[in-house]
Amino acid sequence: MAPNPFRLRASAERIIIKSPHEVELMRRAGQITAAARALAGTLVKPGVTTQAIDREVAAFIRGQGAVPSFYHYNGFPASICISVNEEVIHGIPGKRRLKEGDIVSVDVGALIGGYHGDCCATFPCGEISPEARDLIDVTRQSFFEGIAKAREGNRLFDISAAVQAYVESHGYSIVREYVGHGVGTHLHEPPEVPNYVPPRKAGNPRLLRGMTIAVEPMVNAGGAGVSVLDNKWTVVTKDGKWAAHYENTILITDGEPEILTAPAI
Repeated sequence: MAPNPFRLRASAERIIIKSPHEVELMRRAGQITAAARALAGTLVKPGVTTQAIDREVAAFIRGQGAVPSFYHYNGFPASICISVNEEVIHGIPGKRRLKEGDIVSVDVGALIGGYHGDCCATFPCGEISPEARDLIDVTRQSFFEGIAKAREGNRLFDISAAVQAYVESHGYSIVREYVGHGVGTHLHEPPEVPNYVPPRKAGNPRLLRGMTIAVEPMVNAGGAGVSVLDNKWTVVTKDGKWAAHYENTILITDGEPEILTAPAI
């Protein structure tokens, strides 16, 4: 979940390095979150309401002994975010019925043992167009291009640059107003993790072992511009073209980054 309506002030706050014990707690939160995302993907079908998906995923999270991270977070009225087609992020589940050909971004968080997991994926609803499939695939792959740079000693913006280069090489646009973030005892912690290289040098720390961050490309098929609906939450593309979103919580190690929200249960 990208921060909304509040932005982090990464330069003014301390990045929290997690101990081995804290990492274990985050692994458990991440496993539950990843399993909830996978469940949501199986529920994305024509005729299903977004509210029904929200309820079933929330019940699963609670059944694991966890709490949905997004429930009433800064006033968010549901347990997960479900964003359809031109909705980029923070879609509020409701009575909307999914249709054949839709693309559906499901953003999930789970809190257990005092620590959060956070992840998202965009799923096809039935048969989708080749253009929609390409948007989903490029968005997902841009995440992996980014975390290839998520190595101890590199800079945060090395991740950002890799995501941006991959997305733009395929003719798509990166959302600027919303970013990834640190994850831990709070759903949103420093540092901010942009999906593009900002025109500033502040907020570009070195990556250190024990950092836990959510890398989450938000990619538009058209222009990068977005706006927020009257519900104060749902972010949509300004030009009405479709968008996709992919996210995992990762751990910086002394080697390859570990995806904490990789399915394991």
